[in-house]
Amino acid sequence: MKETGGVAEDVTDDEIRDAIKLLAECEGIFAETAGGVTVGVAKKLIASGKIPANDSAVLCITGNGLKTLDAVVNHVGHPREIKPSLREFETLLASEDLSLATA
Repeated sequence: MKETGGVAEDVTDDEIRDAIKLLAECEGIFAETAGGVTVGVAKKLIASGKIPANDSAVLCITGNGLKTLDAVVNHVGHPREIKPSLREFETLLASEDLSLATA
């Protein structure tokens, strides 16, 4: 890594969860913990200037968050179970909008 000018960083469990949440909220992607590490480290490298903030970067997020639910249980919102239909989804979405508006 030194020979090529590469850099590395690490992240805490909380930073991984925060990155998983960020990716879900901003991109609609529910990543597993490996994706959280990727996003969390990228955030740190951008903040430190090691990845220029105005440059483009590609992050490969290949895992599905359903693989590692235990990592986010009790740290994110609660799942809502519905039947697999658009009507059920729309009903849930309307009720969630209403509850958020009154919160």
